[in-house]
Amino acid sequence: MAYLLDKHAILWFMAGDGILPNKSKNLIQDFRNVCLVSIASLWKITIKVQKEN
Repeated sequence: MAYLLDKHAILWFMAGDGILPNKSKNLIQDFRNVCLVSIASLWKITIKVQKEN
């Protein structure tokens, strides 16, 4: 199955944040699933990082 991850799911997963439900973590970690990331999500993350610096 394919999943489109939003920016929060990406950041929470990468940070190992407990706010991301275990079900979601398991879906992302399952290599049988395709996890997609929108270029818009990456763009939003970049903007947030640049504002903090």
